This record gives sequence, C-alpha cells and structure tokens, in this order.
Amino acid sequence: MENAAAGRKQKSMDTSKIVKIGMLSAVSVVLMMFEFALPIFPSFLQIDISDLPALVGAVTMGPTAGVLIELVKNVLHLFKTSTAGVGEVANFLVGIALVLPTGIIYKKQRNIAGFIMGVGLGCVLMVLTACAFNYYVLIPAYAVAFGMPVQAFVDIANAINSSVVDLKTLVFFAVAPFNIIKALLVGVIGYPLCKLMDKAF
Repeated sequence: MENAAAGRKQKSMDTSKIVKIGMLSAVSVVLMMFEFALPIFPSFLQIDISDLPALVGAVTMGPTAGVLIELVKNVLHLFKTSTAGVGEVANFLVGIALVLPTGIIYKKQRNIAGFIMGVGLGCVLMVLTACAFNYYVLIPAYAVAFGMPVQAFVDIANAINSSVVDLKTLVFFAVAPFNIIKALLVGVIGYPLCKLMDKAF
C-alpha cells in the first residue's frame, strides 16, 4: 500500500513537472517573438528575453528542466525559421550555456550568492559559446543564406562602432558585449521572478 501510494505521488509530481516545463516553454516561444535592437549594436543583433523561462525552470525544478525548455522552445521555433535551423541551434547552445550552470550551482547553494555565481559563470560560458558559434558558423551561414559576403555584416557593425574592421573584431566588439548585456538582463529580471515562482512551483 505504501509503495503504491509513493508511486502515485511520484507519478503526480512527474506529471506536474512536465506540465510546468510545457507552460514555461510556451512562454519562452512567445518571448522569442519579441526581439528588439539596441542602438549601440548592429541591427542584425536582436535581443530577447526568451531564456528567462528556462532560467526559472532551471532554478525552480533543476538544470535538466532548463535545458528541456530551451530545447522545446527552439524545436517549436523551427516551424518559422529563416536560418535553416542554424539560428535555433545557436540559440539552444547559448541558452543552455547560461541556464545550465545557474541551475547546477543554485541547486547546491539556494540563495542569492548561489544565483549570482551561477549567472556569472553562465554569462562567461554564454559569451564564449556565442563568440565561437558566431565566428565559425552563424555569421558565415547567414552570409550564405542572404547571398551577402561576411564583410557586409562587418560594414554594418562598423557604421556603429569603428573598431569593427573584420569578423574577429565584429565578434569581440559586438557579439561579446551584446551577450553580456543579454545575460545580465535575464539574470537581473530572473532572480526576483525565480524566487516568486519557486514558491508557486
């Protein structure tokens, strides 16, 4: 009897977790549609906060939940992709680089210090992942997709920041600071939201 009751309770908890992951994934997909440019960056770098629900999931339900939310978000976004899936792969890798370490560290140290350490490490990994993927894959792929040379993207960025003169400086002076700002934005909004949702979840 006790084993059966424990099994029903575990099944109920698993179902509840799946539902919550589904809800946060849906919110993440919606947030992904609302992109905006910052005047200090080239227009092709559009910021969004769609990693926020994944961060909430990673903190409240564990790092695996955060990864699943990032995965579902990007799989669903494939239905309206304009990058043949390259952009979604980049978004997934960059997203889990932020939420995975945050979820792992916060699970061990459930306070603001643990959250800050997690987001801090996640920010570093996110920037490194974004820089590598943009340099080797994403920007070259966009250049092919739009029938433009890579230099065209460099020129767009150069009009805003004269320090950008080639692909390397584009990544260093545009992609890197862009992702730092994005990670900090998600982190700042994320902590009070995570504390609120932790009580609800």
